[in-house]
Amino acid sequence: MDPIVAKYDKKQAALLPVLHAIQEKEGIISQESEKAVADYLGIPVVHVREVISFYHLLRRKPQGKCHFAVCQTTSCALLGGEEMIEYLKQKLGIQPGETTPDGKFSFSVVECLGACEIAPMMQCNEDYVGQLTKEKINEIIKEYQ
Repeated sequence: MDPIVAKYDKKQAALLPVLHAIQEKEGIISQESEKAVADYLGIPVVHVREVISFYHLLRRKPQGKCHFAVCQTTSCALLGGEEMIEYLKQKLGIQPGETTPDGKFSFSVVECLGACEIAPMMQCNEDYVGQLTKEKINEIIKEYQ
């Protein structure tokens, strides 16, 4: 963590980069990691948990090989996002926050992803998929199976 923290004037400012580094290495951010980060940066554990719960890209539990994060805010909802959420539930056989039994897919419903111009949209792992349709979802599922 030292090389990351060294880039900042205040240790606490390194919180997000440190959490990303831990997640990249371990796959998730465990309670033990939360405490270690809090102790190292000199901040309360609850502050670390608040940050993890706020940012949807930070995870406390493993996700599928392909993770769908579907936007549910107004632009996406009005242009078919709710229908896409229902389609994913049916197609994958899981609810938001769950992972398929084979570990290949997971999905969540998130607040604005900042791409209203391509609504309805979702994030598939790190990639944005806009003007979302059932056909695009099917293509992605086929790619990851």
